[in-house]
Amino acid sequence: MVDDAPTIADAITLELFDRDRAFYEHAAPELRAEVRASTRKHVRSGIRTMAGLAASDDRAIHVWRETGRRRAQQGVPLEAVLNAYSYGARVLWESIINLRGNPTRGVDDETLILMGQQVWNALDVQNATACESYRREEALLQRRDLQRQLAVLDGLVQGRGSEPEFAEDARHVLGLDPDEEVLAIVCLADDAPDQASRWAEERLEQLGLKAYWLQLAAHTVGLIGLGGRPPSQVVDQIRADATSRCAVAPSRDGLRGFAVARQLAARAASSLPRGARELVEVRDKLPEVLLAGSPEATRLLVSETLGRLLSQPDSTRQVLLDTLSALLRHSGSPTHAAQELFCHRNTVIYRLKQIEELTGRSLSAPRDRLMMSLAVIALRTSEGEAAPMAVGA
Repeated sequence: MVDDAPTIADAITLELFDRDRAFYEHAAPELRAEVRASTRKHVRSGIRTMAGLAASDDRAIHVWRETGRRRAQQGVPLEAVLNAYSYGARVLWESIINLRGNPTRGVDDETLILMGQQVWNALDVQNATACESYRREEALLQRRDLQRQLAVLDGLVQGRGSEPEFAEDARHVLGLDPDEEVLAIVCLADDAPDQASRWAEERLEQLGLKAYWLQLAAHTVGLIGLGGRPPSQVVDQIRADATSRCAVAPSRDGLRGFAVARQLAARAASSLPRGARELVEVRDKLPEVLLAGSPEATRLLVSETLGRLLSQPDSTRQVLLDTLSALLRHSGSPTHAAQELFCHRNTVIYRLKQIEELTGRSLSAPRDRLMMSLAVIALRTSEGEAAPMAVGA
């Protein structure tokens, strides 16, 4: 049967291409040619192995192992690989059956049974060998892809997205279109940092969006490819699932602006109180982001704005800060602040006089009101961190 191997193999190849048409119609000509050559090698090696003619280094099992590895590298679905072996075994068996009635090459029933046993037993070994080789190679390729993705993300965090050559390679590794808009997301977990982004990973996968993740010390950085969707739409679709402190920032300059977007998202996430399960957008936390950008200036702002108020006994200081916050939320109105604080309007007016006396500032002055608003935001943000802001008296 060795002389018939090319004909048998070509019949197997044609049936394989027909049955798995959805895949092979879009395959490169080089892959189709390799499959045809590989099938010929399989059939010839298989026949020689069954006949006891193959050398130890030419046995069929070596071909099966190499094929599993190659098909994984080429992205051929494992199902198509296993189907090929099933088709091949059937066509080979039919070729053997045809020998029975051949007057010059016929085989007796005992030999026919022996050949059939070898063909079908070999199919089980073929499948197991190719499958093991395929999955081992697939796992290796996935590890390599993950390492490349992590290296690319690390480079983007360091600001290398502005380098044209690096950005082009990054888009290829991450599978992003040249003009695709991306989101930077930062997740903080107060107890288990490695679990901070799990909820986002699962939700984004459900939405069919590409997302890549990098663990950086206490927080997890993610890059989300929007695939043409509006950023606000994506945020709305995942916001309710948040299980940690998270923030997102759009990078409208694509990969070039990712490093800046990541920094902004990190500052916004850090402004949330510890233990919060919330996703915010940077645009909703701009004052906090601005303050976090310059800790030294922020400490000076708080100290210079609130002055002696900060040196009051704890209970007094907290009451006055709560009153100031309520007044700022209600545009300085004692009436509305009193309703929020569940106290008399005159009480709020008295506390307001104390605040203005201790700080030397007036809520009726626009600049003083702005300074007080920023100081209160800075204090509130510092309460969400592990260590309170050192403001001094």
